[in-house]
Amino acid sequence: MDFTHTEAQQDLEQLTRSIAEKLTTNDRLRELDATEDRFDDKLWQALADAGVLAAALPESVGGGGFGILEQSSVLQELGRTLSPVPYLSSIVLAASALAEYGDEAQRDLARRAGAGEVVLTVALAEELNLDPARPVTRAERTADGWTITGTKITVPAAAFADVILVPATTPEGVAVFLVEPSNPGVRVERQITTDYSAESLVELSGAVVGADQVLGGTERGAEVVDSILARAAVGLSALQLGTLERALELVAEYARERVQFDRPIGSFQAVAQRLADAFIDVKGVRSTLWQAAWRLGENLPAEDEVRTAKFWAADAGHRVAHTVIHVHGGVGLDRDHPVHRYFLAAKHNEFALGSATEQLRRLGQALADSPA
Repeated sequence: MDFTHTEAQQDLEQLTRSIAEKLTTNDRLRELDATEDRFDDKLWQALADAGVLAAALPESVGGGGFGILEQSSVLQELGRTLSPVPYLSSIVLAASALAEYGDEAQRDLARRAGAGEVVLTVALAEELNLDPARPVTRAERTADGWTITGTKITVPAAAFADVILVPATTPEGVAVFLVEPSNPGVRVERQITTDYSAESLVELSGAVVGADQVLGGTERGAEVVDSILARAAVGLSALQLGTLERALELVAEYARERVQFDRPIGSFQAVAQRLADAFIDVKGVRSTLWQAAWRLGENLPAEDEVRTAKFWAADAGHRVAHTVIHVHGGVGLDRDHPVHRYFLAAKHNEFALGSATEQLRRLGQALADSPA
């Protein structure tokens, strides 16, 4: 593959970085920490006005016709600034799935998401379920629609989302349902997460949805879920890459400036070795991410590459995050200093959709199931 970024990627990187760095300051993040829902609506609107939200959606929903490569570039820049906006859940996952598999009304919802008029999200995680492709949440047909029963956890932006895409198991197979938080039988409860991002528990107690609120129908449900999960793993890896790149820049700068025993601490062999290891780790995250994103964008088989990218994002993310804190020492634990946020964000991205150990288990299972 060619690792050179496309012109569209470069343009979106520069545009997103200029907006995010201007609006996502340490003071702004501290201000958002005190809010009930950690959502930067000003940044979200600025991204919508600049066309960033719609740029990497298909032209059929008013987008620029780009795809996962360009979306990953946007996510990388948002990860650098730790911008608290639901670009991954609303645009990369929900709107992209609606654009690809939806009917006319559902594609219009994707168009509105790209314009910043609505916020969408996807409920993938369940307690004690290690395989989100086989949800424990169940749906049953009724005379005029469906009822859904189950509990989803750590659902991004659910507290202020207009529509939640909910995968559930039906007697006919897996299907993805469009659920509004105001629907009967839906309860949304905010949760406290590692990095204080806006995530919620969504309890579905016989939640009622219409017959027309199934994405792609029951016959394509498994395909829809697999597509969303692949994009989610790549998207999280892109966020993690941006987070780790910026964290490494911050710790390298600190190691050059912090003086002990009349020498910058970066000149000490032990510190230099840890920073060198972190540099290599970030390169590993970068290489595996772009390989997975490129294969997805080219519609090539990418299951192993996607899991490998998520493994590196988790495993290397753990090492780099701890290096950043250790080298900073006590400063790294000071909540007035920005570096602690990078540690928390990296830990969140590490465990979302499965840790490094879980990614290895899935890779091993895939190899065992493949023909000899």
